[in-house]
Amino acid sequence: MAALSRIDHFVVLMLENRSFDNLLGWLYPKSEHFDGLTGNERIPDGQNGLVQVWHASGDAQDMRLPTPDPGELFTDMNQQLFGSAPVTGVPPMNGFAVNYVSHGGKPRDIMHSFTPDQMPALVALARSYAVCDRWHAAAPCQTWPNRFFLHTGTANGYENNSPTHFPYLMDTIFNRLADKAPAGWKIYFHDFPQSLTLTKLWDFVDRFKPIDDFLSDCSNGTLPSYAFIEPRFFANTDWPNDMHPPHNVIYGDRLVAKIYEALRASACWPSTLLVILFDEHGGCFDHVPPPSAVPPEPPRDGQVFAFDRFGVRVPAVVVSPWIRAGTVFRSTGLQPFDHTAISKTLRKRFAIDDPLSAREAGAPDLEAVLNLDAISDEGRLNVVPLSPPPEDDAAALARARLAPPNDLQQVLLEAAGYLAPLTQPGSIINHVEAIVRGWRPAQILVQSVEQAAAEVERVMTALKQTRS
Repeated sequence: MAALSRIDHFVVLMLENRSFDNLLGWLYPKSEHFDGLTGNERIPDGQNGLVQVWHASGDAQDMRLPTPDPGELFTDMNQQLFGSAPVTGVPPMNGFAVNYVSHGGKPRDIMHSFTPDQMPALVALARSYAVCDRWHAAAPCQTWPNRFFLHTGTANGYENNSPTHFPYLMDTIFNRLADKAPAGWKIYFHDFPQSLTLTKLWDFVDRFKPIDDFLSDCSNGTLPSYAFIEPRFFANTDWPNDMHPPHNVIYGDRLVAKIYEALRASACWPSTLLVILFDEHGGCFDHVPPPSAVPPEPPRDGQVFAFDRFGVRVPAVVVSPWIRAGTVFRSTGLQPFDHTAISKTLRKRFAIDDPLSAREAGAPDLEAVLNLDAISDEGRLNVVPLSPPPEDDAAALARARLAPPNDLQQVLLEAAGYLAPLTQPGSIINHVEAIVRGWRPAQILVQSVEQAAAEVERVMTALKQTRS
């Protein structure tokens, strides 16, 4: 474990709903060493024609493609991967356009991809350090299941965000690190941390910190052993930076640059590993078929999906001064990289024996990516994100706040309802037992993103005051 022992601080930023081809397909020319786009990839458009991959000039509307938001339910993803073929065997990856049309989109828009100059921060880091062209979402499922895989090694059998299944009682890598990681762990968030839906983290609200604390911890050289960063999901005080379609990807790219620059300036930098990930592909086209997967656990009676298939490829960029510039990596073992590689790496570094799941037990770790014998600045590119478009002024943000909340924002609002009783003095155990017995929060009715954001932030503020 010589290489991995050099790392004392692991930082993971997980963004939203973009495929590898969508953001990094043009990073390098396609070759046996980098499985990107050729420009000739095409699929049926559902209208007796074909639609081909393309890229646009990059005006404000282009940077929000695909618009509207594609389908991302388990059933949507099956259609995207398999088209009209049986959901078995190797996916032909030919149903993205047909599925997108069923959600009101133009078939061509789902095949859009961004060029390197449109994603300058993410691309500069991918070229300056390492990129994985075979990192798959843990499952062909929505945001919550894939984020659960990152934190717990499993989705506990739930393939969609909704209906919710509180309480989520899975063991987490954070709990495993409790007495093993010398500097502990923290979760940094912008408006609402999806990770707080995990019941076993409810005793640790004091370790959930606003994003400005991450910048302070970098500046002060006081980063935890493991830092997980969640983006801004709601348009409120600023634009969302999660990259969830149709949010403008510029803001997510600016967040990437902000996190990186804070780490580069930190005394912790020589012993830091930063991983930039996306939870799932969000319906965006990718040409590489996901392989079969080891189920995290035996399926329960009535479970819809056995979690025996990976999801679509997602961008994965790994950054450390111990990585040679221009590194492209894949797993050399039986199992490709997926989100369980993060907990596998953490367990290996901090000598934690018991895997979180059967999937995580067989996952590769990131030690081999640390391929330098000494820290080097050779080949590091400047990381300069694009400026926000002038159209995104205060009036435009005000209009965005008045838009109806998307599916992810709605389910985060529901999660806030489950957390609300914890803002009052009382036993966490009693609240969990009440949920198990059937307690449900009253539905919170909102008309706009602004109202939803205000409610989740109200709950988080009260929760911090009560439980920290």
